[in-house]
Amino acid sequence: MFNNPTKFLFLMTLMSGTLISVSANSWFGAWIGLEINLLSFIPLMITPNNLLSSEASLKYFLTQALASATLLFTVILSSLITSFPSSLIINDSFLTMLINSTLLLKMGAAPFHFWFPGVMEGLSWMNSLILMTWQKIAPLMLLSYNLQANLFLSVVIVLSVMIGSLGGLNQTSLRKILAYSSINHLGWLISAVLLGENLWNMYFMMYTFLTCTIIFMLQTFKLFHVNQIFSLNSTSPVVKFAFFTTFLSLGGLPPFMGFLPKWMIIQSMVEANLIFTISLMVIMTLITLFYYLRLSFGAFMLTYSETLWNLNLNFNTLNQLMALSLSMVSTLGLVFCSLLYHIL
Repeated sequence: MFNNPTKFLFLMTLMSGTLISVSANSWFGAWIGLEINLLSFIPLMITPNNLLSSEASLKYFLTQALASATLLFTVILSSLITSFPSSLIINDSFLTMLINSTLLLKMGAAPFHFWFPGVMEGLSWMNSLILMTWQKIAPLMLLSYNLQANLFLSVVIVLSVMIGSLGGLNQTSLRKILAYSSINHLGWLISAVLLGENLWNMYFMMYTFLTCTIIFMLQTFKLFHVNQIFSLNSTSPVVKFAFFTTFLSLGGLPPFMGFLPKWMIIQSMVEANLIFTISLMVIMTLITLFYYLRLSFGAFMLTYSETLWNLNLNFNTLNQLMALSLSMVSTLGLVFCSLLYHIL
Protein backbone atom coordinates (compact mmCIF):
# COMPACT_ATOMS: atom_id res chain seq x y z
CA MET A 1 0.00 0.00 0.00
CA PHE A 2 2.77 2.44 0.94
CA ASN A 3 4.62 1.79 -2.35
CA ASN A 4 1.64 3.14 -4.28
CA PRO A 5 1.49 6.98 -3.98
CA THR A 6 -2.21 7.10 -4.95
CA LYS A 7 -3.21 4.65 -2.23
CA PHE A 8 -1.01 6.49 0.25
CA LEU A 9 -2.83 9.75 -0.64
CA PHE A 10 -6.23 8.11 -0.11
CA LEU A 11 -5.02 6.65 3.19
CA MET A 12 -4.02 10.13 4.37
CA THR A 13 -7.40 11.64 3.34
CA LEU A 14 -9.16 8.68 5.01
CA MET A 15 -7.43 9.54 8.29
CA SER A 16 -8.01 13.27 7.89
CA GLY A 17 -11.75 12.63 7.28
CA THR A 18 -11.99 10.82 10.62
CA LEU A 19 -10.06 13.58 12.38
CA ILE A 20 -12.35 16.25 10.87
CA SER A 21 -15.41 14.33 12.16
CA VAL A 22 -13.96 13.88 15.62
CA SER A 23 -12.87 17.53 15.98
CA ALA A 24 -15.93 19.14 14.32
CA ASN A 25 -18.00 21.53 16.45
CA SER A 26 -21.21 21.01 14.45
CA TRP A 27 -23.08 18.06 12.97
CA PHE A 28 -22.59 19.49 9.49
CA GLY A 29 -18.80 19.50 10.00
CA ALA A 30 -18.98 15.91 11.27
CA TRP A 31 -20.99 14.93 8.17
CA ILE A 32 -18.31 16.49 5.89
CA GLY A 33 -15.62 14.48 7.69
CA LEU A 34 -17.61 11.26 7.30
CA GLU A 35 -18.07 11.93 3.58
CA ILE A 36 -14.33 12.55 3.04
CA ASN A 37 -13.63 9.34 4.95
CA LEU A 38 -16.12 7.37 2.81
CA LEU A 39 -14.89 8.69 -0.54
CA SER A 40 -11.28 7.95 0.45
CA PHE A 41 -11.97 4.36 1.46
CA ILE A 42 -13.77 3.36 -1.77
CA PRO A 43 -10.59 3.54 -3.99
CA LEU A 44 -8.61 1.66 -1.32
CA MET A 45 -11.17 -1.18 -1.40
CA ILE A 46 -10.83 -1.91 -5.12
CA THR A 47 -7.99 -4.35 -5.79
CA PRO A 48 -7.33 -5.66 -9.33
CA ASN A 49 -6.73 -9.32 -8.37
CA ASN A 50 -9.88 -9.65 -6.27
CA LEU A 51 -13.13 -10.19 -8.16
CA LEU A 52 -15.30 -9.57 -5.10
CA SER A 53 -13.80 -6.14 -4.31
CA SER A 54 -16.00 -4.25 -6.83
CA GLU A 55 -19.14 -5.78 -5.34
CA ALA A 56 -17.93 -5.04 -1.81
CA SER A 57 -17.08 -1.41 -2.63
CA LEU A 58 -20.50 -0.89 -4.26
CA LYS A 59 -22.30 -2.39 -1.23
CA TYR A 60 -20.23 -0.24 1.10
CA PHE A 61 -20.82 2.93 -0.93
CA LEU A 62 -24.61 2.49 -1.15
CA THR A 63 -24.99 1.70 2.56
CA GLN A 64 -22.76 4.55 3.70
CA ALA A 65 -24.39 6.99 1.26
CA LEU A 66 -27.81 6.07 2.68
CA ALA A 67 -26.52 6.62 6.22
CA SER A 68 -24.89 9.96 5.29
CA ALA A 69 -28.02 11.21 3.51
CA THR A 70 -30.20 10.26 6.51
CA LEU A 71 -27.75 11.95 8.88
CA LEU A 72 -27.76 15.16 6.84
CA PHE A 73 -31.56 15.10 6.57
CA THR A 74 -31.90 14.62 10.35
CA VAL A 75 -29.42 17.42 11.11
CA ILE A 76 -31.28 19.85 8.81
CA LEU A 77 -34.61 18.78 10.33
CA SER A 78 -33.37 19.34 13.88
CA SER A 79 -32.02 22.80 12.96
CA LEU A 80 -35.43 23.65 11.43
CA ILE A 81 -37.17 22.56 14.62
CA THR A 82 -34.78 24.72 16.65
CA SER A 83 -35.46 27.74 14.39
CA PHE A 84 -39.23 27.25 14.09
CA PRO A 85 -40.40 25.29 17.12
CA SER A 86 -44.10 25.73 16.41
CA SER A 87 -44.00 24.67 12.74
CA LEU A 88 -42.99 21.03 13.18
CA ILE A 89 -44.22 18.72 15.90
CA ILE A 90 -41.47 16.08 16.11
CA ASN A 91 -40.17 14.69 19.36
CA ASP A 92 -36.55 15.53 20.14
CA SER A 93 -35.82 11.98 21.31
CA PHE A 94 -36.99 10.68 17.90
CA LEU A 95 -34.36 12.85 16.15
CA THR A 96 -31.68 11.64 18.56
CA MET A 97 -32.67 8.04 17.81
CA LEU A 98 -32.52 8.76 14.07
CA ILE A 99 -29.02 10.26 14.33
CA ASN A 100 -27.88 7.32 16.48
CA SER A 101 -29.34 4.86 13.93
CA THR A 102 -27.36 6.43 11.07
CA LEU A 103 -24.14 6.22 13.11
CA LEU A 104 -24.87 2.60 14.05
CA LEU A 105 -25.48 1.84 10.36
CA LYS A 106 -22.14 3.45 9.49
CA MET A 107 -20.19 1.20 11.86
CA GLY A 108 -22.23 -1.96 11.21
CA ALA A 109 -23.84 -2.57 14.59
CA ALA A 110 -26.88 -4.87 14.73
CA PRO A 111 -29.66 -4.61 13.58
CA PHE A 112 -27.97 -2.43 10.91
CA HIS A 113 -25.24 -5.00 10.27
CA PHE A 114 -26.63 -6.51 7.03
CA TRP A 115 -23.84 -5.08 4.83
CA PHE A 116 -20.85 -5.75 7.06
CA PRO A 117 -20.05 -9.50 6.55
CA GLY A 118 -20.67 -9.24 2.79
CA VAL A 119 -18.35 -6.27 2.42
CA MET A 120 -15.66 -7.94 4.56
CA GLU A 121 -15.72 -11.02 2.31
CA GLY A 122 -14.60 -8.96 -0.69
CA LEU A 123 -11.71 -7.12 0.99
CA SER A 124 -8.01 -7.81 1.41
CA TRP A 125 -6.70 -8.28 4.96
CA MET A 126 -5.33 -4.73 5.23
CA ASN A 127 -8.63 -3.21 4.07
CA SER A 128 -10.48 -5.50 6.49
CA LEU A 129 -8.28 -4.16 9.29
CA ILE A 130 -9.15 -0.55 8.35
CA LEU A 131 -12.87 -1.39 8.17
CA MET A 132 -12.88 -3.18 11.54
CA THR A 133 -10.84 -0.58 13.44
CA TRP A 134 -10.26 2.89 11.96
CA GLN A 135 -13.68 3.19 10.29
CA LYS A 136 -15.41 2.79 13.66
CA ILE A 137 -13.63 5.69 15.40
CA ALA A 138 -15.66 8.60 13.95
CA PRO A 139 -19.15 7.01 14.35
CA LEU A 140 -18.33 5.86 17.91
CA MET A 141 -17.04 9.30 18.89
CA LEU A 142 -20.13 11.02 17.41
CA LEU A 143 -22.35 8.43 19.10
CA SER A 144 -20.81 9.25 22.47
CA TYR A 145 -21.98 12.90 22.15
CA ASN A 146 -25.71 12.18 22.36
CA LEU A 147 -26.01 8.72 23.84
CA GLN A 148 -28.59 8.11 26.55
CA ALA A 149 -29.50 4.91 28.36
CA ASN A 150 -32.87 3.85 26.92
CA LEU A 151 -34.67 0.81 25.52
CA PHE A 152 -33.43 1.42 21.95
CA LEU A 153 -29.80 1.36 23.08
CA SER A 154 -30.28 -1.78 25.20
CA VAL A 155 -31.87 -3.56 22.22
CA VAL A 156 -28.94 -2.52 19.96
CA ILE A 157 -26.35 -3.75 22.49
CA VAL A 158 -28.08 -7.11 23.06
CA LEU A 159 -28.75 -7.65 19.32
CA SER A 160 -25.14 -6.82 18.40
CA VAL A 161 -23.76 -9.29 20.92
CA MET A 162 -26.35 -11.92 19.94
CA ILE A 163 -25.97 -11.66 16.14
CA GLY A 164 -22.19 -11.38 16.42
CA SER A 165 -22.16 -14.66 18.39
CA LEU A 166 -24.72 -16.72 16.48
CA GLY A 167 -23.76 -15.44 13.01
CA GLY A 168 -20.21 -16.72 13.23
CA LEU A 169 -21.15 -20.28 14.21
CA ASN A 170 -21.64 -21.74 10.72
CA GLN A 171 -19.01 -19.69 8.83
CA THR A 172 -16.05 -21.19 7.01
CA SER A 173 -14.52 -17.90 5.89
CA LEU A 174 -12.11 -16.34 8.39
CA ARG A 175 -13.06 -12.84 7.17
CA LYS A 176 -16.72 -13.48 7.98
CA ILE A 177 -15.80 -14.96 11.36
CA LEU A 178 -13.85 -11.79 12.17
CA ALA A 179 -16.72 -9.65 10.83
CA TYR A 180 -19.24 -11.29 13.18
CA SER A 181 -16.70 -11.07 15.99
CA SER A 182 -16.43 -7.34 15.26
CA ILE A 183 -20.23 -6.99 15.50
CA ASN A 184 -20.06 -8.79 18.86
CA HIS A 185 -17.33 -6.41 20.07
CA LEU A 186 -19.43 -3.44 18.91
CA GLY A 187 -22.10 -4.44 21.43
CA TRP A 188 -19.47 -4.26 24.17
CA LEU A 189 -18.07 -1.00 22.76
CA ILE A 190 -21.49 0.71 22.71
CA SER A 191 -22.12 -0.34 26.31
CA ALA A 192 -18.65 1.02 27.18
CA VAL A 193 -19.54 4.33 25.44
CA LEU A 194 -22.61 4.47 27.67
CA LEU A 195 -20.53 3.95 30.81
CA GLY A 196 -17.74 6.44 30.15
CA GLU A 197 -15.20 7.73 27.65
CA ASN A 198 -12.10 6.23 29.28
CA LEU A 199 -13.67 2.78 29.30
CA TRP A 200 -14.54 2.64 25.60
CA ASN A 201 -11.19 4.19 24.62
CA MET A 202 -9.36 1.45 26.51
CA TYR A 203 -11.61 -1.30 25.08
CA PHE A 204 -11.15 0.04 21.55
CA MET A 205 -7.34 0.19 21.89
CA MET A 206 -7.19 -3.39 23.19
CA TYR A 207 -9.55 -4.60 20.42
CA THR A 208 -7.48 -2.78 17.77
CA PHE A 209 -4.23 -4.26 19.04
CA LEU A 210 -5.59 -7.83 19.06
CA THR A 211 -7.20 -7.42 15.62
CA CYS A 212 -3.92 -6.04 14.19
CA THR A 213 -2.01 -9.02 15.62
CA ILE A 214 -4.44 -11.57 14.17
CA ILE A 215 -4.63 -9.93 10.75
CA PHE A 216 -0.84 -9.60 10.57
CA MET A 217 -0.54 -13.35 11.13
CA LEU A 218 -3.39 -14.24 8.76
CA GLN A 219 -1.83 -12.15 6.01
CA THR A 220 1.61 -13.61 6.63
CA PHE A 221 0.30 -17.17 6.42
CA LYS A 222 -2.05 -16.27 3.50
CA LEU A 223 -5.06 -17.73 5.34
CA PHE A 224 -8.63 -16.93 4.23
CA HIS A 225 -10.70 -20.01 5.13
CA VAL A 226 -10.96 -22.34 8.10
CA ASN A 227 -9.70 -25.42 6.24
CA GLN A 228 -6.45 -23.59 5.38
CA ILE A 229 -5.59 -23.53 9.09
CA PHE A 230 -4.73 -27.22 8.79
CA SER A 231 -1.89 -26.28 6.43
CA LEU A 232 -0.05 -24.70 9.37
CA ASN A 233 1.61 -28.05 10.19
CA SER A 234 4.85 -26.98 8.55
CA THR A 235 5.29 -23.99 10.85
CA SER A 236 6.83 -23.93 14.30
CA PRO A 237 4.54 -25.22 17.10
CA VAL A 238 5.40 -22.08 19.10
CA VAL A 239 4.15 -19.82 16.29
CA LYS A 240 1.04 -21.95 15.96
CA PHE A 241 0.41 -21.72 19.70
CA ALA A 242 0.93 -17.92 19.67
CA PHE A 243 -1.44 -17.57 16.70
CA PHE A 244 -4.34 -19.36 18.39
CA THR A 245 -3.84 -17.85 21.83
CA THR A 246 -4.32 -14.46 20.14
CA PHE A 247 -7.65 -15.74 18.78
CA LEU A 248 -8.67 -16.83 22.28
CA SER A 249 -7.54 -13.47 23.65
CA LEU A 250 -9.78 -11.67 21.12
CA GLY A 251 -12.66 -13.87 22.31
CA GLY A 252 -12.04 -12.70 25.87
CA LEU A 253 -10.83 -15.89 27.51
CA PRO A 254 -9.06 -15.36 30.83
CA PRO A 255 -6.14 -15.14 31.62
CA PHE A 256 -5.35 -13.45 28.28
CA MET A 257 -5.28 -9.70 27.73
CA GLY A 258 -8.59 -9.58 25.82
CA PHE A 259 -10.38 -10.45 29.06
CA LEU A 260 -9.22 -7.26 30.83
CA PRO A 261 -11.53 -4.71 29.07
CA LYS A 262 -14.47 -7.13 29.27
CA TRP A 263 -13.82 -7.58 32.98
CA MET A 264 -13.87 -3.80 33.51
CA ILE A 265 -17.11 -3.40 31.53
CA ILE A 266 -18.77 -6.25 33.48
CA GLN A 267 -17.79 -4.58 36.76
CA SER A 268 -18.98 -1.12 35.61
CA MET A 269 -22.31 -2.45 34.30
CA VAL A 270 -22.96 -4.36 37.53
CA GLU A 271 -22.26 -1.14 39.46
CA ALA A 272 -24.66 0.72 37.12
CA ASN A 273 -27.32 -1.93 37.95
CA LEU A 274 -27.56 -3.25 34.35
CA ILE A 275 -27.53 -6.85 35.54
CA PHE A 276 -29.87 -8.38 32.92
CA THR A 277 -28.08 -6.76 29.95
CA ILE A 278 -24.60 -7.79 31.07
CA SER A 279 -25.79 -11.35 31.82
CA LEU A 280 -27.08 -11.68 28.25
CA MET A 281 -23.86 -10.18 26.88
CA VAL A 282 -21.65 -12.61 28.80
CA ILE A 283 -23.74 -15.65 27.78
CA MET A 284 -23.67 -14.65 24.11
CA THR A 285 -19.95 -13.87 24.15
CA LEU A 286 -19.32 -17.43 25.38
CA ILE A 287 -20.71 -18.60 22.01
CA THR A 288 -18.11 -16.43 20.24
CA LEU A 289 -15.47 -18.00 22.42
CA PHE A 290 -16.86 -21.42 21.45
CA TYR A 291 -16.17 -20.98 17.73
CA TYR A 292 -12.70 -19.62 18.47
CA LEU A 293 -12.06 -22.63 20.70
CA ARG A 294 -13.37 -24.91 17.94
CA LEU A 295 -10.81 -23.44 15.51
CA SER A 296 -7.98 -23.67 18.04
CA PHE A 297 -8.85 -27.15 19.30
CA GLY A 298 -8.98 -28.50 15.75
CA ALA A 299 -5.61 -27.02 14.91
CA PHE A 300 -3.94 -28.03 18.19
CA MET A 301 -5.28 -31.54 18.68
CA LEU A 302 -6.43 -33.00 15.38
CA THR A 303 -3.65 -32.04 12.95
CA TYR A 304 -0.50 -33.34 14.51
CA SER A 305 1.11 -34.79 11.38
CA GLU A 306 3.68 -32.76 9.44
CA THR A 307 3.70 -32.57 5.64
CA LEU A 308 6.95 -32.22 3.71
CA TRP A 309 5.57 -30.51 0.62
CA ASN A 310 3.90 -27.51 2.24
CA LEU A 311 6.95 -25.44 3.17
CA ASN A 312 6.54 -22.41 0.85
CA LEU A 313 4.81 -20.05 3.27
CA ASN A 314 7.22 -17.09 2.98
CA PHE A 315 7.44 -16.76 6.74
CA ASN A 316 10.84 -15.25 7.39
CA THR A 317 12.58 -14.80 10.73
CA LEU A 318 11.70 -11.09 11.13
CA ASN A 319 7.99 -11.76 10.60
CA GLN A 320 8.21 -14.73 12.95
CA LEU A 321 9.81 -12.65 15.70
CA MET A 322 7.31 -9.83 15.21
CA ALA A 323 4.32 -12.18 15.29
CA LEU A 324 5.65 -13.95 18.39
CA SER A 325 6.29 -10.71 20.26
CA LEU A 326 2.80 -9.35 19.45
CA SER A 327 1.19 -12.63 20.47
CA MET A 328 3.22 -12.71 23.67
CA VAL A 329 1.82 -9.29 24.63
CA SER A 330 -1.76 -10.48 24.02
CA THR A 331 -1.12 -13.74 25.92
CA LEU A 332 0.66 -12.35 28.98
CA GLY A 333 -0.73 -8.80 28.97
CA LEU A 334 -3.25 -9.37 31.77
CA VAL A 335 -0.60 -10.91 34.03
CA PHE A 336 1.75 -7.96 33.44
CA CYS A 337 -1.08 -5.46 34.06
CA SER A 338 -1.92 -7.16 37.37
CA LEU A 339 1.75 -7.20 38.42
CA LEU A 340 2.19 -3.52 37.51
CA TYR A 341 -0.98 -2.60 39.40
CA HIS A 342 0.21 -4.36 42.57
CA ILE A 343 3.76 -2.96 42.28
CA LEU A 344 2.61 0.66 41.71
